[in-house]
Amino acid sequence: MTARPRDKFNARRYGELLAQVKPRPIQSEEENERLLTVVDGLMAKGDERRTPEEEVLLELLCQLIERFEQEHYPIPESPPHRVLQFLLEQNDLRQSDLAPVLGSRGHVSDIVNGKRAISKTNARALGEFFHVSPELFI
Repeated sequence: MTARPRDKFNARRYGELLAQVKPRPIQSEEENERLLTVVDGLMAKGDERRTPEEEVLLELLCQLIERFEQEHYPIPESPPHRVLQFLLEQNDLRQSDLAPVLGSRGHVSDIVNGKRAISKTNARALGEFFHVSPELFI
């Protein structure tokens, strides 16, 4: 199977994107907000419509934002089940919404209530589901 021309990374186009966005290590909240706006725009395009150059830019911006936010907005240590409870609440979800991700409703209930530890496999699945690092659940 041959790649479509759009699937090939073009260094010139990537350079043009970098010149437009001018990413650098984030030093202020204003710069963080600016890059978050760029990320929102790229995400709004959807996976199928982003170019390879935009994908690389998106990854770079996410790394810069994550680094800034980890330094300036550290998440206090919480037991994994408390993190899960918080994410459920913030996303207006119920435990039953996690059944397709974690298995049976009873299994979900045990995890959410801290009666059962979150396995690495479950942590990865939860990370993908909530779009967060699986480390939050370990």
